[in-house]
Amino acid sequence: MISKDIIVMNNSGIHARPASLFVSTASKFKSNIMVSKGTSKGNAKSMLNILSLGITKDSNITISADGDDAAEAVDTLIKLVESKFGEE
Repeated sequence: MISKDIIVMNNSGIHARPASLFVSTASKFKSNIMVSKGTSKGNAKSMLNILSLGITKDSNITISADGDDAAEAVDTLIKLVESKFGEE
């Protein structure tokens, strides 16, 4: 299991467009990928799960993955969040 924490910095957090980008990126990997915010946890490959976490600007989230490509999956998703989903 690989996991990393990151703070979401884009002004509108993870709303529909970035969530869609996040889910489509996560879905390219074979690993099971989860996103946690506080005590809530959701499947990174599920749009509904990601949106239901209510991730806003300055939210601290944890991206974790388990599987053959777990390290690559976590690194790729961390870079996506760091890029502010291309919104800024």
